[in-house]
Amino acid sequence: MHILGIDPGLQITGFGVVDMDGPHLRYVASGTIKTTHLDTKDLPGRLKVLFDGVREVVQRYQPEVASVEIVFVNVNPQATLLLGQARGACITALVSSDLAVAEYTALQMKKAVAGYGKAGKAEVQQMVMRLLKLPSLPGKDAADALGLAITHAHVGTAMARLALASEAGGKMDGNYRAGRSR
Repeated sequence: MHILGIDPGLQITGFGVVDMDGPHLRYVASGTIKTTHLDTKDLPGRLKVLFDGVREVVQRYQPEVASVEIVFVNVNPQATLLLGQARGACITALVSSDLAVAEYTALQMKKAVAGYGKAGKAEVQQMVMRLLKLPSLPGKDAADALGLAITHAHVGTAMARLALASEAGGKMDGNYRAGRSR
């Protein structure tokens, strides 16, 4: 199953695609979508570049699911609003391509990839390189996007199993016994 990770940014959006075959992950592709060639005041034009770029990535690599980083408010509210619009353009491109979209915080991704929620960019790059057996470090934005895809490969699979167990009435095979309930 191909999983697409998106690290949204108004100037540079990272993307990463991994293939999950059982417990094994394989690198497929990664890169960035840049809007730096446009005037910073041309917000609609920049959002269109992001939308079209994400659609092109989806068309080229045919992922079955996507994961996108959740944005939090930072020191500059205006920058947060602009980043939210970039994220919206990316998500719209994904859902208009009929992809399911999972969302993870940077903390969740860092914890899943590096084992520490406050890991730095360099640590994430190193761990992504190791986990996917890459010959060199991926760029920062691509590494974060690959990290989001890796996170979904691990967390999304576990969540799917929980959903199946829940749909089965909470009953599990084996010697499982329910605990006390009120």
